[in-house]
Amino acid sequence: MRSNFTQILTLLLAFIVQFSFAQEKTITGNVTDQGGVPLPGVNIVIKGTATGTQTDFDGNYSITAAEGQVLQFTYIGMTAIEKTVGASNTVDVVMANDTQALEEVVVLGYRTMDRSKVTGSSDQIQGGIVEDIPVVTVDQALQGKVAGVAISQTSGTPGSAQNIRIRGVSSITANNEPLYVIDGVPVMNSNISGSVEDDGSAGTGSSISPLAAINSKDIESITVLKDASATAAYGARGTNGVIVITTKKGKEGKVSFDFSSAIGIRNDAYNKRRPLTGAERIMLTEEAVYNSYSKDNDFTREEAYDFMIENNIGGTADWNGKEGDWYDALKNKNAMLQTYNLSARGGSEKSNFYASLGYNKTENTVVSNDFRRITGLLSVNQKLTKRLDFSTSINVSNTVQDALLEQGSYYGNPYLTRYYMSPYEQPYNEDGSYNTDINSSVFNTLYTLANDINRNNLTRGLINSALNWEVIDNLTFKTRFSIDYLSNDYKRYANRYHGDGEATNGYAESSVRKNYNWVSQSSLNYRFSINGDHNFDVTALFEYQKNEMSYVYGYGENFPADGLTNINSASANYDADSQYTNWKNVSYLGMLNYNYRGKYVLDFTYRREGSSRFFPGRRFGDFWSVGGAWNIDDEDFMDDTVFSKLRLRGSYGVTGNAGEKINQYQPLMDFNRSYTGNGAPYPSQYGNDYLSWEKAATTDVGLEFGVLDNRLTGSATYFRRRTYDLLQEVPLSLTTGFSDQTINVGEMVNKGVELQLDFDILRSEDFNWSVSANYATVKNEVTELALDQNGTPRNPDGSSSYKTTEIGLPVGAWYMPTWAGVDPQTGAPQWYVNGVDGEVTSNYSQAERVYQGASPLPKYTGGLSTQFKYKWFFLDASLYYAGGHKIYEQYAQHYFQTNRFTLGSNNGIEELLERWQQPGDITDVPKLQYATNDNFGRTSSRHLYDGDYIRLKDVTIGFNLPDTALEALGVDGVTFTLRGSNLATWVKDSGLKLDPEVRASGYTYLSTPPVKSYVFGVNVKF
Repeated sequence: MRSNFTQILTLLLAFIVQFSFAQEKTITGNVTDQGGVPLPGVNIVIKGTATGTQTDFDGNYSITAAEGQVLQFTYIGMTAIEKTVGASNTVDVVMANDTQALEEVVVLGYRTMDRSKVTGSSDQIQGGIVEDIPVVTVDQALQGKVAGVAISQTSGTPGSAQNIRIRGVSSITANNEPLYVIDGVPVMNSNISGSVEDDGSAGTGSSISPLAAINSKDIESITVLKDASATAAYGARGTNGVIVITTKKGKEGKVSFDFSSAIGIRNDAYNKRRPLTGAERIMLTEEAVYNSYSKDNDFTREEAYDFMIENNIGGTADWNGKEGDWYDALKNKNAMLQTYNLSARGGSEKSNFYASLGYNKTENTVVSNDFRRITGLLSVNQKLTKRLDFSTSINVSNTVQDALLEQGSYYGNPYLTRYYMSPYEQPYNEDGSYNTDINSSVFNTLYTLANDINRNNLTRGLINSALNWEVIDNLTFKTRFSIDYLSNDYKRYANRYHGDGEATNGYAESSVRKNYNWVSQSSLNYRFSINGDHNFDVTALFEYQKNEMSYVYGYGENFPADGLTNINSASANYDADSQYTNWKNVSYLGMLNYNYRGKYVLDFTYRREGSSRFFPGRRFGDFWSVGGAWNIDDEDFMDDTVFSKLRLRGSYGVTGNAGEKINQYQPLMDFNRSYTGNGAPYPSQYGNDYLSWEKAATTDVGLEFGVLDNRLTGSATYFRRRTYDLLQEVPLSLTTGFSDQTINVGEMVNKGVELQLDFDILRSEDFNWSVSANYATVKNEVTELALDQNGTPRNPDGSSSYKTTEIGLPVGAWYMPTWAGVDPQTGAPQWYVNGVDGEVTSNYSQAERVYQGASPLPKYTGGLSTQFKYKWFFLDASLYYAGGHKIYEQYAQHYFQTNRFTLGSNNGIEELLERWQQPGDITDVPKLQYATNDNFGRTSSRHLYDGDYIRLKDVTIGFNLPDTALEALGVDGVTFTLRGSNLATWVKDSGLKLDPEVRASGYTYLSTPPVKSYVFGVNVKF
């Protein structure tokens, strides 16, 4: 009997299974929003299984399911929908907006919050906006996207570090760069090139940013935190703002693949500074010789020319009329850019993953330079039990930057060659070989670029693992451990025959810089509600961070043979150096977010942070914020108004700046190896046990609104940040053996407004058009400085600088003689004696230096973007603008000279053609005089330009293949794009011929400018 029952049961189960399979069928449908607009990328999963799919670009989908099974439709920003499969083979879905779901994607680093509960100032950019922009470092993609964020490139060399300022500058002497947080963990982001200082302002070569090791294709979102309520959680590192980067993670659903490839060309975006041709230089030199010697020698113009040739002035005797176009010879026209990326994503509810591989090769716009990067990311999420989750990600990369010497103090700089090399010299010999027989102090950098080495080899590994335990309902314990490893091998070799290494028969230098950053976090979060009205979100967190940096440097000269480029082959003048630093931070963090019925929000943050950078007993500091928000649109009286969103928020708090140097509080000894023929230690730093953080108190008030069902949204924010306890040098008695000491003294204020506007102008099934705009102002003012020995405020820029930092002025304000033009009767240069008007002089030493009404800091920045979509076609465009600041042309003192230095030794620029020639001429270029230095090139407002500019950042034209083509190809989506970047630049000041996007210092350097690019790309999803 038992056997018969078993047989019957087995047959019954087999019949049920067979019947179930027989009932499976293909379900198709279309998913749109309430306006009929197709929704691409909607996740569709059969409830209770791992079977799923996604909608294509037109909102269509196809899935195999049986009658009675439930399809779950989920999409960010939309309310989830469930549909039961019935007799029909078609299931169309209309998804409604879910404002709360949209708000839940706001990532603030330590926590994720609904937008309606955020009291601070923050802006979030989705990864889809930045991942297709052809940039090497992801921070470049933020330019013009976020109000109050000013970004400028230190160099156009691929991989170079950027200057980023969020709401102005907060320090005179410490770091002004924001903190970077990747997947919840603070990481290192200072320049680590072996050939240039951290700020990119000094050294011999190109900077390299650690962010160059991150693939933009792997980014899910970027959030910029700006005020104290948003940044106080980061304590002593929050003053300069925080940039939170979230990388892609696994998702539930079928495994989907994404392949993208792009190829393009790059050229200088803006450069109108042209050197003189040979014929122009001959003409101007002849005129300069005539002006200098005709009175004493009774020259005619023809005799002046003969005199110039006979005396080989400027190498004219060797000129055969053939132009040496160095500017063109050094240019890598249409430099190539190519990228390839492949990713996979998917899994079940219990286990899912994201994996990617990427390759980028980008040539520089100067010959013989390029950038190569390989990246890999693996992210895994595993649900161990019902209440226990584990996640880990490994992000590794190797970056090689074959860079160049792009600091003007080195004659191996190709940009120096472009402007300084005499056009009488030829780049190549008649047989096509490089011409190294140069009658100039400037080198043939075509030869040195081909035979020297200047290479950064950067390896980065980011490992981030977390364990998440839901102890009881709404009580979660999370522990995270992260390692950020950076290693940069820098190698410099100067060949034996020509260039910097010729005098020493070649030289080499090499350095290895390694940085280890460990972060451990443990947190407890509890969310609860009282009567459904009072809602609390409480977090307590402990964080420990340790950082170690080791640096080894070697140098050697005199190489015996070609092909030997390592230091161990050198035979003379060996030198070596090494450094080791380490610091630790310990932090206790508490965060409380409270709301009453979602209408009224209070947010409190307190962080107690200790740092080993300070004297024991003074290592801990307190940082905090309090914020509030009123969601006015949730009030009953708002039901019949035009506002679909209306929100008032405000915050106040204190944050810190941990940009001080290592061991700055300690008395230090140094070592001199040549003292009386023997080594000897000596005191090198006068310590200060009372040294502490720079601090900032920030007030922030904002209004957010939305009308037309949030098709038109915007915000207006006022902020005021007072930075105090600034690190400055104060004078000491000479009896101490030191001239000064670093203390906490001084204040500055940054204040301004930020405006944001987003408008969905048209939204229909076939046609969509939206516009976004942002605008921000920043006014910087120094309000207190350290006092000098005589009781007057001390200028940190020094008494001989052409910048000044004074009370009532912005930091680093321009301070120099004021240009008064050229005397129309004599052609002599003129400057104002006592300031901006009145008496003039042609004697430069009599001209007083005065404040020029501006600083290098932009007073306003902004961006404008638009997106069009018509059926399968789309067009995106964006621009960036900045203004209210001034830029100084640093090398005007050389190529703007009107005497023998320019016309006899080096070369000048085409502006010299506009020189004064006869009484009555109105011009701003003085009379040319070969034998007289009239100081025209000296620092003055003549070479100080308005920095206002507008740049067309990106224009993208794209096409999505329609469904019929996708079905024929058997793929989920194909997109073709043609993108142009930095296509056009408009400058306010016609005298500014070099690119207006310069370093934070405000000086133009002879380095690679930002580039214009055209890139064709294809993306395939399958």
